[in-house]
Amino acid sequence: MTTRKGLPTTEKRNPRSANIDTLSTLGIVDLINAEDQTVPQAVASQREKMAAAIDLIVVRFRAGGRLFYVGAGTSGRLGVLDASECPPTFGVPPTLVQGIIAGGRRALVRSIEGAEDYADDGAKAVDKKRVGSKDVVVGLAACGMTPFVRGALRRARQVGAATVCVTCAPEAVKSLTVDIIINPVVGPEVITGSTRMKAGTATKLVLNTLTTAAMVKLGKVHGNLMVDLRVVNNKLRDRSVRIVMELTHLSRAQAKMLLQRAQGRVKPAIVMRYRKVDLPGALRILNECDQLLRRAIKEQT
Repeated sequence: MTTRKGLPTTEKRNPRSANIDTLSTLGIVDLINAEDQTVPQAVASQREKMAAAIDLIVVRFRAGGRLFYVGAGTSGRLGVLDASECPPTFGVPPTLVQGIIAGGRRALVRSIEGAEDYADDGAKAVDKKRVGSKDVVVGLAACGMTPFVRGALRRARQVGAATVCVTCAPEAVKSLTVDIIINPVVGPEVITGSTRMKAGTATKLVLNTLTTAAMVKLGKVHGNLMVDLRVVNNKLRDRSVRIVMELTHLSRAQAKMLLQRAQGRVKPAIVMRYRKVDLPGALRILNECDQLLRRAIKEQT
């Protein structure tokens, strides 16, 4: 097996999978699984960087800013995925967390060859979103060198936005000019260069952590319950009833009635129950308590 010096880690050959094509089906499964098990440890090594990025995001959110993920290919799709899950899970507007992918919407379902190769396109994408000094732009680039992502980060810095980069290539770190670099090094892929595998998994874990922790700190979660979820289907409707039952000790019928009075909004419903107020009163209390339910149901008027 030959190797080439100077390649980013994500493009190097993995000696452990050099003969994967000679293995049995079970052998292939075991090999992939063994490689995947190294990913969580790589992500955990970046815990302090992730915490710093989360605090940065929360500060910008509280100032009225937004979070943008920018990526190409798998990385871009993962950013769009994470952004799209925030509104139903945490009840935030779809503009708060947004994904930008090289090649636009078509690239979500089909590879757009060459879309990642132009830094100017990344800058234009940032300009199109009117990114400003209150916002955070997180670049997602497994190899750390994607021109589209680098162009977006460069423009974001020019307009005063906070910048973060998530990359699995340690070779790229020194050439990145951003506020925070999150660098889970997962090593060469099972299939050389196929960063949809370990690098993609690492990126997904990082993004899960960034948005989930930020939303927890913003009061979108009470205990481990999503008290600001948006009721958009029957599953979430049932979950909202169960959350109200759990936190108020009401029967299912009573919880449904309370939610009706709260116009389907879980967190205000719980405040209404504990503080014995109507919906406007509950909304006022939540605003006074920075949307933190724990504080709202303990403090007295």
